[in-house]
Amino acid sequence: MAESANPWNGIFTERGRVFLDVHEDVARLGTRLMDLRAKRVLDLGSGTGRHLVHFARLGFSVSGLDDSLEGTRLAGQWLASEGLDADVRVGSMHDPLPYPDAFFDAVIAVQVIHHARLAAIRGLVAEMTRVLNPRGLVFVTVPAFRNQASAFDEIEPGTFLPLDGPEKGLPHHYFSVEELRVLFEAFDVDDVHVDGVGHFCLSGVKRPANS
Repeated sequence: MAESANPWNGIFTERGRVFLDVHEDVARLGTRLMDLRAKRVLDLGSGTGRHLVHFARLGFSVSGLDDSLEGTRLAGQWLASEGLDADVRVGSMHDPLPYPDAFFDAVIAVQVIHHARLAAIRGLVAEMTRVLNPRGLVFVTVPAFRNQASAFDEIEPGTFLPLDGPEKGLPHHYFSVEELRVLFEAFDVDDVHVDGVGHFCLSGVKRPANS
């Protein structure tokens, strides 16, 4: 079965800002970053801007990347309505990320990195690692359970295409905790837990080279 384009542009066009509240761990994450005197935060899969707005309110220099033109338009509109600023770009996170090496103090990716085949996910994590400075923080969430549709087509071990539902045709890779830890082996992972809506949440700190 052929993989279809990401359906979220159509969802955002039809329904607007479908996510308004930040992830339940993000407030704690913001406090941690302020304690670390972090400055630059990248939100991958920034959508319509809920986390961009949150971190910009806290005074961080915020960047966002999303492949939805409508999502980034709505994010810019939301930021402007609050007098906030962010570098929000349209692009695929599976292309080389358009940022210099060691540029960010934190990279967050909420419910986005699993939307690909495993080889592409590994490439993305390598790019996330590249753009983080030494001791930079990563925070990602991925689904813990296969519940996005009633029927799936397994296209490689652990990777499925929903055959119905709002994310029909969009790849979903389902990780075990062990697989997540291996994927982020360049990090000192300090926490993996399941949040209140059934997502694995991983946070960790990039290990300096040669450590």
